[in-house]
Amino acid sequence: MSLFQKTKKYDYDQFYKLSINTLQGKKLSFSDFRGKVVLIVNTASQCSFTSQYVGLQQLYEKYTERNLVVLGCPCNQFANQEKKSVDEIKKQCLAKYGVGFFITEKIKVNGHNSHPVFSYLKQALPGLLGNFIKWNFTKFLIGRDGIPIKRFSPVTQPKSLEMYIRKALVT
Repeated sequence: MSLFQKTKKYDYDQFYKLSINTLQGKKLSFSDFRGKVVLIVNTASQCSFTSQYVGLQQLYEKYTERNLVVLGCPCNQFANQEKKSVDEIKKQCLAKYGVGFFITEKIKVNGHNSHPVFSYLKQALPGLLGNFIKWNFTKFLIGRDGIPIKRFSPVTQPKSLEMYIRKALVT
């Protein structure tokens, strides 16, 4: 049983029908994440929250062997804070922050061209002000069964997610 309250009518397999391309252009099918806990974060390299890459990497390193997947999804919709090219994003994530988790292609998280992953997540876990992302580093935790568990605000530090991740990993 998921930590997510199954009060809404969902296609509980919907998450596993989604996919996204990596920064290298390789298709990442979410069906490969069955049985894993997934943390999805919209990122930006010139945001005041960019230092959260360090905490996200620490979570990834600590829990990857227990089946935690972390996805960073660069987005340039908030104050042009992800203007960098694919190669520059790769360099920064690898060289400056030592990121080992998946970094996806640059996407949109709001509006008509919102990536289907974020359209799904916003519908499943709306924010305080509705079905949109208000800033970079909004985080979504998805359980082993593909059901979204919890949405976290941009100011929530990755370390604060650890108790939710641990609980999801044993459920």
